[in-house]
Amino acid sequence: MAEKLKVWFDADGDFLEVRFSDVAGYEKGTNHDAVMERVDAEGRVVGFSILGVSQFRKGKPLQADLVSA
Repeated sequence: MAEKLKVWFDADGDFLEVRFSDVAGYEKGTNHDAVMERVDAEGRVVGFSILGVSQFRKGKPLQADLVSA
């Protein structure tokens, strides 16, 4: 489990990013078009991002699978 969680929200870009770690990583697609997972060199999930956050309705959760190697 991460000791610190970092969250960024860009209201103009309607973009949310959450990181569990500061290690280098890259973005990888998920089963949801709006969600990208950030993985490290070994394939472990170290964060995720959501594009178009405001399009999702209140009371209905966004669901996506984040898969670690």
